[in-house]
Amino acid sequence: MALNFLSSLFKKKPAVEEHEEMEELAEELEERVESREQEEALNQIMERINEIENDIPRMKIGIDTLKKNIQELRDEIERLDKTIKDVMMLYEVVSQEINPFKEQMAQENPLSHEVQELRKEIEDLKLEIAQVKNDIKVLAGYGVDIDSIIYEVLAEV
Repeated sequence: MALNFLSSLFKKKPAVEEHEEMEELAEELEERVESREQEEALNQIMERINEIENDIPRMKIGIDTLKKNIQELRDEIERLDKTIKDVMMLYEVVSQEINPFKEQMAQENPLSHEVQELRKEIEDLKLEIAQVKNDIKVLAGYGVDIDSIIYEVLAEV
């Protein structure tokens, strides 16, 4: 019996047990490899996140600069639009003065007709003022009291 006991201690393990131990070792190695790969992937992800976090302030500054440039361009476009409108208005005024088809345009555009009437009235007023100036000069030359005439006219109005 003792011999059996001693022989059982030093006996070779069966192949099945040896195979199971090898599988356990292989599984343990695979788990270690997987955990190491996961750690490496996690480290790479963390590095990329840090890079992105570092890039965000620069990107924000870039975006703010672009917004400022866009607003400046909008303001410039508005100024150009206003200038173009002013030039077009000036062109219309000048072209109506020089245009040989002015009479046709006056008939087509009621606003230009009113402008022409106002110009005629202004010319008439200029002539009347010139006549009044001449009359005052003549009266002043004869020694007439112009101040009293002016006060009488103003009293009537």
